[in-house]
Amino acid sequence: MKQKIVSAALFVCCLAAVSCGQAPTAMGPSQYAVMTVATTDLEIPSNYSATIRGRQDIAIYPQVGGTISQLCVAEGQQVVKDQTLFIIDQVPYKAALQTAEANVEAAKAGVSTAQLTYNSKKELHAKNVVSQYDLSTAYNHLLTAKAQLAQAEANRVVAANNLSYTVVKAPTNGVVGTLPYRVGALVGPSIPQPLTTVSDNSQMYVYFSMSENRLLELTRKYGSIAATLKNMPGVQLKLNDGSIYEHIGRVESISGVIDTSTGSVQLRATFDNKGGLLHSGGSGAIILASSYKDCIVIPQQATFEIQDRVYIYKIVDGKASSFPITVEKINNGREYIVRSGLAAGDEIIAEGAAMLREGTPVVAKQAAPAAQAAPTATQPEGTTTENK
Repeated sequence: MKQKIVSAALFVCCLAAVSCGQAPTAMGPSQYAVMTVATTDLEIPSNYSATIRGRQDIAIYPQVGGTISQLCVAEGQQVVKDQTLFIIDQVPYKAALQTAEANVEAAKAGVSTAQLTYNSKKELHAKNVVSQYDLSTAYNHLLTAKAQLAQAEANRVVAANNLSYTVVKAPTNGVVGTLPYRVGALVGPSIPQPLTTVSDNSQMYVYFSMSENRLLELTRKYGSIAATLKNMPGVQLKLNDGSIYEHIGRVESISGVIDTSTGSVQLRATFDNKGGLLHSGGSGAIILASSYKDCIVIPQQATFEIQDRVYIYKIVDGKASSFPITVEKINNGREYIVRSGLAAGDEIIAEGAAMLREGTPVVAKQAAPAAQAAPTATQPEGTTTENK
């Protein structure tokens, strides 16, 4: 009996030993990239598609009809105010002016004759030689002659103006556009397209649109539209070839009407164009920098969304604990500015938040030396290090 008890004890010990040998090793807390939240000053450039226009784009139409007898400029030529652009055939207008001047002289002679007749009738009426009717008739003839003189002088002014309109001049300094009509072309005030366009490009207007929410944010920040225009920082212009225009522009106007189809409002910035690099009709992008003081910036990989709300995992007592936050998206697509829900000194999971679960034990992951030496855009640890 004693031998059986000893054998059973040995079997139990062997079974326990085998079981202990097969038991899995206990796993410790998982390692995750962790960042300590800190405040920083940040300047974020935002790009807005833009169109470029001359300060004045004036379409030139003739005020009189006729054939173009002389073309005085070339396409793209720089012109000054009152410089001659076109000359329309002047022969019929010179003849009309001469006729009008002759009519003025004839009307003057008619007035002189009527005046003499009236003076004579007046003397004879004083001597009771002619009746009052004859005197009144002579006076009316004088008035008629004076009216005819005034009409002739007005016709002369019209003829002189029409002759002057045959010389088409630049209304302002600028650059000549295309020239669809050449010498010999018949033109007039009702032609379908202008003779040319003169663009005043000493300064250029660059138009761009901003969302209503962004405008509201700026208005609240500065207090009013007028204060926004006064305090808004200078803007840069990115040209169509990707280069940055050398001069800084200023936003000078904000439209008072929001486009209901796009929910945006139009703004206008002004740029100097002394070198003539900018051309009316061009396109580009306005770069407007937004400055943030003492803000908290976190990588988007540190967040996850549930029903349009953004959450992060804080490390509380060594475990991941989710908290909702309010963020503003940055147009680089990699980071958020935290408006509420975090404070300086908080520790959060810096990446892979979407894969975590509530209460997961967390140990901070040590960054690899290579990653520290050469961080890339695909390594959130590099971004995290900059924000610490």
